[in-house]
Amino acid sequence: MNRLLAVLLVLTLGGACAHTQKKSDPQSLRPVVENFHKRVRWKDYRFAARYIVPERRQDFERALRERKDERDLDITDYEIEEVQFVEEGERAIVTSRFKWTRLPSMTEQSDIVTSEFVYREGTWLLEKQQGGPFDGDLP
Repeated sequence: MNRLLAVLLVLTLGGACAHTQKKSDPQSLRPVVENFHKRVRWKDYRFAARYIVPERRQDFERALRERKDERDLDITDYEIEEVQFVEEGERAIVTSRFKWTRLPSMTEQSDIVTSEFVYREGTWLLEKQQGGPFDGDLP
């Protein structure tokens, strides 16, 4: 009886410990952030949209078409400056600096961009973004 009680106690405590582990994988965030930045820099917007939460992809793609970003937007540089994990590692706030031009202007713009990534179903997805050339597309 004592053995059965000990086994049940171990299983219960083991299950509780497993339940408190983070589900997100912080190591997998960096390639997602890098790839999204690279894709938009090289105007591969269709592939970049795969990194956006499904419920906002169409809005992002529509805004790109309406502004004619495939033709008019040139991202000249980006730099990822900071990554901060929040909500027990289930969200990440990524701060980066974008430089770009958008025709008809030839003046290079520079802005700090704050991107919020969320960990869903085993992958990181971009949910919100403020600042930069896509400001307002992912409110």
